[in-house]
Amino acid sequence: MIHVFCNKRGSGKTKALINLANEKVLTNKGHIVYIDDDRRPLLELDRRIRFIATNEFYLKNQESFYGFLCGILSEDYDIDTIFIDGLFNIVEGNLHDAAHLFCLLEKLMENSNVDIYININGDKEMPDFIKKYVA
Repeated sequence: MIHVFCNKRGSGKTKALINLANEKVLTNKGHIVYIDDDRRPLLELDRRIRFIATNEFYLKNQESFYGFLCGILSEDYDIDTIFIDGLFNIVEGNLHDAAHLFCLLEKLMENSNVDIYININGDKEMPDFIKKYVA
């Protein structure tokens, strides 16, 4: 299942996502992955959470990010939760251009039985396709 946290920059989304990841590690039976565009949250996360900084992988578009997620899931079948902090800090584009990406993510998460939590900066009206994912 996909859960989206969408609010303006500086509203505390990252801190809430880190806290949620740290809480989930206490109850999850599977592995947790936290993805960010840089290493800033690394020291705040529980050491059992696999942290990935995408700035080392030069991801630019939504298609490469989708392939990146497929690679992560194919490498570790025990992943049951993925946290993505700042999706559009990682890839180019904006929320209005992401309908195809979210369609692909939904199918991927259903097939792999993984929950995904995504932080998105946005202070304007959300597109209709994203409203069903907003937590």
